[in-house]
Amino acid sequence: MKRLEIFVETVILASRWLLVAFYIGLGVALALYAITFGIKLVDFASHLFDLDETETILKILGLIDAALIASLVVMVIISGYENFVSRFDNEDDVHWLGQIDAGSLKIKVASTIVAISSIHLLQIFLNVPQYTDNQIMWYTVLHLTFILSALFLALIDKISKKPGKDRGPDL
Repeated sequence: MKRLEIFVETVILASRWLLVAFYIGLGVALALYAITFGIKLVDFASHLFDLDETETILKILGLIDAALIASLVVMVIISGYENFVSRFDNEDDVHWLGQIDAGSLKIKVASTIVAISSIHLLQIFLNVPQYTDNQIMWYTVLHLTFILSALFLALIDKISKKPGKDRGPDL
């Protein structure tokens, strides 16, 4: 019976390596997204002097949005691999990784989603005539939902890290 238990534990522990396929896939997706970023940048540069101030701001916000999304993907790839698969061999190149645990990753992801949502909402406000009042209201409600979710995640993370006598065992 003990041999079966050890075998099952070995299989379960080894299954974490299946996550590598997801992280590699995200890396490929990031490379493809970089191509779309390059296309947006070339389009912006080629029309730079034809755009008015609002259009210029919208194009720049689109580039910032793309950078935030790319950063989010990199954050998930690196910290996910580090937290769930294996430590990186060359810790000197990624010394900041030790600061991102699963809880911190959730907070950073939520914060990035709020930032992306803020950019989208700003783009909407700069294009108000293209949206109905109902659409603007729902985009705003959705953005506020992201903010509240991020705040609750941060609160939960803070509470869970607070030392206390009556805390039970970590699960």
